[in-house]
Amino acid sequence: MKPKIISSVHCKGGSGHEYQIVSKTIFTNSVKFFLALCFLTSVTAMAQETEKKNYDQGFRLGFGLNGGLPLQDPYDYNLGADIRLQYDLSRKYSLTLTTGFSNFFVSGKDNDLGYIPVKGGFKAFVLKDKLYLLGEVGAAFAVTNDYDKTSLLISPGIGYATDVIDISLRYDHFSDFPILENNTVDKGLGLVALRIAYGFRL
Repeated sequence: MKPKIISSVHCKGGSGHEYQIVSKTIFTNSVKFFLALCFLTSVTAMAQETEKKNYDQGFRLGFGLNGGLPLQDPYDYNLGADIRLQYDLSRKYSLTLTTGFSNFFVSGKDNDLGYIPVKGGFKAFVLKDKLYLLGEVGAAFAVTNDYDKTSLLISPGIGYATDVIDISLRYDHFSDFPILENNTVDKGLGLVALRIAYGFRL
């Protein structure tokens, strides 16, 4: 009977030893996997943080030429020039401040409406840091032909920009500038305009 008992003890001891080896292997592999995962996560986080730090936030200055078609009478067309200061918050978002001089041309003598726009805006790049959406709001100060009214100016637009060239299409709405509607003077002038600009970092 004794040999059978000893044999049984040896068998049980062997099984326990094998279980310990398997458990140790699983634990070791788990630790290695966890450390590898932590390492990869750390590297990815460091790379993203480096990319953020490497982006140089700062100012850009642009000079633009504008041409557009008024949507109401009695205006024929619009021409102007502007200067835009832009602050890049990141690769995708920027703040803008735009001013300049533009003129609504009207047939006849001393009928033109010239104005100075002053607008603040927010630019968001939506495709490959090139294609962007722009929303601006501000005021248009009339300065010609004894017309000195000021109008609220709202300007949504879409554009494409490179490091030096910026081309955009926008809609300007002058809520307080006069128009002719069925031979009656009213307010609310719309303009579709194209802007072509040259810009650079300051």
